[in-house]
Amino acid sequence: MTGRGRLAAAAALAAAAAGCGLGPGTASKGEVTLTVTRDYGSRRIASGREEDPPSSETVLRLLDRNATISTRYGGGFVQSINGLSGTTSGNRRLDWFFYVNGIESPVGATQARVDGGDRIWWDYRDWTDAMRVPAVVGSWPQPFAAAASDGGGPVSVDCAGARASCATARRRLEAAGVPARSTDVVRPSPEPRLLVGPWRRLRGDPAAAQLASTPATSGVFARFERAGGAVSLDLLDVRGRVARRRGPGTGLIAAVRDGDRPPTWVVTGTGPAGVGRAVGLLDADDLRHRYAVAATPAAAVPLPLIADAAGSSG
Repeated sequence: MTGRGRLAAAAALAAAAAGCGLGPGTASKGEVTLTVTRDYGSRRIASGREEDPPSSETVLRLLDRNATISTRYGGGFVQSINGLSGTTSGNRRLDWFFYVNGIESPVGATQARVDGGDRIWWDYRDWTDAMRVPAVVGSWPQPFAAAASDGGGPVSVDCAGARASCATARRRLEAAGVPARSTDVVRPSPEPRLLVGPWRRLRGDPAAAQLASTPATSGVFARFERAGGAVSLDLLDVRGRVARRRGPGTGLIAAVRDGDRPPTWVVTGTGPAGVGRAVGLLDADDLRHRYAVAATPAAAVPLPLIADAAGSSG
């Protein structure tokens, strides 16, 4: 091959590498945060930050720079982080799972790309009774911030009989830098949405209806029960067992998905007072590293209830 031929071949190879994302690529603007926890976010293990990540950045590379890891299956599956490994103990199964902006990743950590502003969360948990938890609330104001910045427009706050709480939810989003609008129409959306109202008004929504089922279906360790005209909220442990039952004045913030649709955040309660308490928890301090949160008259309660689960992992 002539010198000119070698130069052309090298240029073609470089162009192909850039097209495949093998080089560092152009950085995306914004800070990426990494959080590593265990037992449904109850204990933090590691954390990290990166400013303006290159286009070649992946979830695995980010994790590898901020923690000691081991992998399996040719590097495509994270087996351990800082010495904590996936395992089976008795009939309980524990492994690592990760979320990008509060959404369980549909691809492995080697394929999941990282953009500026993303919030990456790894959690080591007992998944025996909930193989999939498709969405969580612990990365507020994600996934709404990413959806708005990607051109999705204002986030929809779908209001069902709780106008004051809907207005508060909209203000909470706007205070977090996310444009939002309120609507009285409760319907599926091609973008992440907030669904606000008492449970009796929301239970007909296909996504919210999952909250009357088990964690294996909803991915949420709470379940609404209706007996006669009264509504109660069961708070569940990691085995899906009822640990506490709460009635009037109890609220819930949880994220669910209807099939492959974007997440629906259900901000609800056994009645209007519970909805008001739930909306009051829409901030980073109350939601950080939480899968879901119950709002009781006494306190905000992270779900599932780890301490009430005999033999749980933490």
